[in-house]
Formats: sequence, structure tokens, C-alpha cells
Amino acid sequence: MSDADEHKEKMKAVQAKHRDRVSQLRDPDKGLILVHTGNGKGKSSSAFGVIVRALGWGQTVAVVQFIKGTWKTGERQFFEDLGGVAWHTMGEGFTWDTQDRARDIAAANAAYDKACELMASGDYDLVVLDEINIALRYEYLTVERVIEGLEARADRTGVILTGRDAPDALCAFADLVTEMTEVKHPFQAGIKAQRGVDF
Repeated sequence: MSDADEHKEKMKAVQAKHRDRVSQLRDPDKGLILVHTGNGKGKSSSAFGVIVRALGWGQTVAVVQFIKGTWKTGERQFFEDLGGVAWHTMGEGFTWDTQDRARDIAAANAAYDKACELMASGDYDLVVLDEINIALRYEYLTVERVIEGLEARADRTGVILTGRDAPDALCAFADLVTEMTEVKHPFQAGIKAQRGVDF
């Protein structure tokens, strides 16, 4: 048997195994919960990529930003120019900038109130809760409240929660958890954040 024929037979077997596995899968008839966490870069960027995918299928999307505040980012400018995404920036900036715990707690809870309204409305196929895991890490929100809101979402609505240090209970609740691992970052070499790459 030639190398080409051997490869073809091997790929046929892989294809048959994959098709058999797919035939056993089911549609949950409910939007999925995705968590993007870890110390590596790309958590929010990945969520914004999923937004592009959803829009490509004509789906409706909302974003609630918990931390970034009025900080100007490329993704926000892009989606505001494009339209089709209900965008709610409700954070007041990084926690080390506000330095006011009570104010940060109030902002996080107001943002989650808005998120719950969006998730329960039935108007959205996808809701992205950007940097919500940071609000959970600093205990501005409780994981119990977040899970309660996720459970109350409309059946059609999938949710992506981003930010490092996602709590174990949230990860256990989610359908998909991706942990970004930092291998190398220019910040460690003294290079500041770059427009178009980092924001």
C-alpha cells in the first residue's frame, strides 16, 4: 500500500469515528455558558471573536463591560461603528484607579442588574459579561448571585463571562471553560500596551 493510500485509509477511519461521535450528540435547546479565564492574554479578545461569529449568523448580541469604564478600545469603536451590538460599559475603570470599594461594589451590582435584564429578556442570542470575573475576584459580586442570574436567562441566550480568576463554582456551572495560559508577554519586557493588539 502506498503512503497516499495508507493516509487515505487512516483518515477514513478517523472520519467514521468522528461521524459516529457526532451522531450521538444532542442539542441542549438552551444557550451555553462559556467562561474565558486564566492569566494569559486573549480572554476578552476571544469573546469578541465569538460576537463576530454570532453576528455572521444574524444573531443578536449584547455586551456588558464591568471594569474597563470609559477607556477607549478598538473593539468598542468597531462594534459601535458596525452597529448590531447593544453595548453597555458600566464599570468605572480599573479598581486601582477608583480606590473606592463601596463605589466599585455599587457599579458592579448595577452592571449585573443590567446583565440580568438582558439575559432574561429573550431578545439576545449572546450576552458577553466582559471582566465580570474581576468583580467576582474582589467580591463586588457573589458567585451565587451570578449563577442565579445565569439560571434565569432566556433559553435562547448564551453567555460568555471573561476575566482572570473565575471562581470554581462558576467553572463547574459553565458548559465550556477555557483557561488562557501566559507563556510570554511584552509587559514583562517593559513594553507598554499596544493599540490594536492590547486595546
